[in-house]
Amino acid sequence: MRAQDLMTPSPACISANENLRKVAQLMEDHDCGCIPVVDDRDNRRVVGVITDRDIAIRAIAQGKGPETKVTEIMTADATCCSVDDDLDAVEQVMAEKQIRRVVIVDADGYCRGIIAQADLARAADRLPEGEHDLARVVERISQPAESPAR
Repeated sequence: MRAQDLMTPSPACISANENLRKVAQLMEDHDCGCIPVVDDRDNRRVVGVITDRDIAIRAIAQGKGPETKVTEIMTADATCCSVDDDLDAVEQVMAEKQIRRVVIVDADGYCRGIIAQADLARAADRLPEGEHDLARVVERISQPAESPAR
């Protein structure tokens, strides 16, 4: 199965110059916790990602308000997968980067979809037995990152 077969197509995206109020409204309207950030000039080219956790930790906890620009708290250089990547590659990226959502892009870097950990869980029922060990994947994605040596 390929990423394009499982992804949520055409997710809500936001410009880096928009504010947190707008991104939070998009999250509410689309019932999601992750919004791809796209280039202002080229509306679908991915330049980053912003999550509900980014808003909580990088904005609210730091005393930043709803008018704060997305670019101030987003994760630049978002980890993405290609529409043609197989699910094993998507799972590996999630596990290595310890992320629960991956933006799916085409060859030009345009946002085409998003895959969440929950999407992988739903897909497990459709895959042949033995081809997808969901428990292993969820465990790898959810493990805390190792602390740097002191």
